[in-house]
Amino acid sequence: MTNHQAHRDRPIRVLLQTTIPPTPDDWHIGRFSLLKAHLASLMSPQRLPMYDVVARDRSGAADDPVLSTLDASDFDELWLFAVDTGDGLSDRDGLGIDRFRARGGSLLIARDHQDLGCSVCKLGAVGAAHHFHTMNPEPAARRVLDDTSAPAIAWPNYHSGNNGDVQRIDTVGALHPVLTRADGSAIREFPAHPHEGAVSAPGGESARVIATGVSAVTARTFNVIVAFEGGASGQGRALAHASFHHFVDYNWDTSTGCPTFVTDPAGDQLQRAPERLADIKTYVANAAEWLARP
Repeated sequence: MTNHQAHRDRPIRVLLQTTIPPTPDDWHIGRFSLLKAHLASLMSPQRLPMYDVVARDRSGAADDPVLSTLDASDFDELWLFAVDTGDGLSDRDGLGIDRFRARGGSLLIARDHQDLGCSVCKLGAVGAAHHFHTMNPEPAARRVLDDTSAPAIAWPNYHSGNNGDVQRIDTVGALHPVLTRADGSAIREFPAHPHEGAVSAPGGESARVIATGVSAVTARTFNVIVAFEGGASGQGRALAHASFHHFVDYNWDTSTGCPTFVTDPAGDQLQRAPERLADIKTYVANAAEWLARP
């Protein structure tokens, strides 16, 4: 069944998954509950659920039984939150995800600072969009600390703002559908994070940077989202994010808590004005819809 048929005949099946086994004091999938609830709440004009959302952590097995066979599943989209330090995907997991995209499945891949989530380098062109400290690094001029308040966190670590605050994002080129509000204007605010990672558009595919941010420390511009249009051969679309913190409960509502290793000071912009979550919620709905198209 193609993505188009799935959208017409049944809810789109979306897999939200982390790259770590269930770990209470870490960024396990339970910390993405607000994202899951928002996706599950979206309705078609006929008031039917648009998305069937499954959320899970990685299995502790050598090969994850879902990811390594994802191409044989009936999932339409994979939203992968790479929260590991290098061992989050086995070779078979990576091949399963690559085959999934080749047969029309769509991907949203999000990582974070330094080497956090570097297992995504196994994922073909979409993996090549992600730059880390020890794997696929950015150009030499960018291999410097940006978040100077956390010297223990090596580059890349772009400081878009405190957790609990918002960052302004700027669109690049023609306004992309995933960044368009209902009134046709551009989405401008995302949840902030003090040390986002690095993404860029790799060569060899129809991919481009669609949004950038500006460091609150150095005023340096950095890429926030890369979009892959997919291919005429049926290859699925994809989005590469500089940080999974765009989607984490804690970054939408700091009262939900965070792992104990998070020591950054928290902001209160979203607690004081939760209506400012409107842009990220619109983006989530747009991304799910855009990824579902053939």
